[in-house]
Amino acid sequence: MIETIAAYVGAAFMLLFGLFALFKGGQAERIGAGAYLLGWFASLILQSTAGMLNVQWGVFLIDIMLVLVFAALVWKSKRAWPVWACALQFLTVISHIMIILKLKTPISAFYTVLNMAGYGIVLAMAIGAFWAWQERKAIGAETDE
Repeated sequence: MIETIAAYVGAAFMLLFGLFALFKGGQAERIGAGAYLLGWFASLILQSTAGMLNVQWGVFLIDIMLVLVFAALVWKSKRAWPVWACALQFLTVISHIMIILKLKTPISAFYTVLNMAGYGIVLAMAIGAFWAWQERKAIGAETDE
């Protein structure tokens, strides 16, 4: 849920860089950004504030689907950023599994991993979008209008 100033800053970061990747990136960046933003919005809807210490199965399933999307991008794309995005997303899935298995880990560590991995994924997509945009500009496929 977005309830604090830090959450608003994080949401602005996600939207700003996600939309940049969506509009300025190549095909891989648009697919990744679209899937990530859709998953981010869906996870906001599915989060339950009453069960913050319990397994949130809906968010877990969304994270698994995002790993699959990023893995497909790693497989089909010639870019480097999907490797980073897939690895960070896999880290979030492993964090969910640690909570499911009731391993002795503080819940604050779980949410820290989810947040930091999310920032890393969006940053990787934004960097990939920037380079795709610059490559298109270099070959003249995009004009400055």
